[in-house]
Amino acid sequence: MNLEGAVVIVTGSATGLGAAVAQRLASKGANVVINYTKSQAEAEASAAACEKLGTEALLCRANVADDADCRRMAEAAVEKWGRVDGLVNNAALAKIAPHADLEALTGQDFLDIFAVNVVGPYQMVRAVAPHMKKLGKGAVVNVSSLSGMSGSGSSIAYAASKAALNTMTLSLARALAPEIRVNAVCPGVMQTRWWREGLGEERYTEFIDRY
Repeated sequence: MNLEGAVVIVTGSATGLGAAVAQRLASKGANVVINYTKSQAEAEASAAACEKLGTEALLCRANVADDADCRRMAEAAVEKWGRVDGLVNNAALAKIAPHADLEALTGQDFLDIFAVNVVGPYQMVRAVAPHMKKLGKGAVVNVSSLSGMSGSGSSIAYAASKAALNTMTLSLARALAPEIRVNAVCPGVMQTRWWREGLGEERYTEFIDRY
């Protein structure tokens, strides 16, 4: 796969899977937008790692739950490179809450998680779609989860949000074809900083051993 000169926005790309995806894209020749909300130092490191691979990286602090931020991120990419070829909707919000404890989540927890995990990807697709259509092509990858199919995961709200993302992916794929391809990937448990910090070292080790 040769992505020489392509421009790809990767949301939530300061750390973890998003950073790994951005670096993989850079290794294939793509210029990347590194997006973050709080982890500025990590985002700068992620951008530097991409640039070491011979491509350009643009840092963009933005909250995908905010439509104005999504549109600003797309415009920043176009302003710098004149195009947007790809979008990886990786940014996500989760909360560790036992599924059997129905008091562990509030209505606001659901709204916050859906705002980032479902509304955010929709708003990002809406922001980049006109630029992709202008090129006559484009690709979107929504990072979902096995939780969206199994109902498992960090919380019921998280699993439900990923199920919604899977359905929305199908709807967007139909709506934007044939110029823009929209797909989802559904990874399982990954050894990321979020799990380690959320569970604590001892529970994290037990968790990884179990899976």
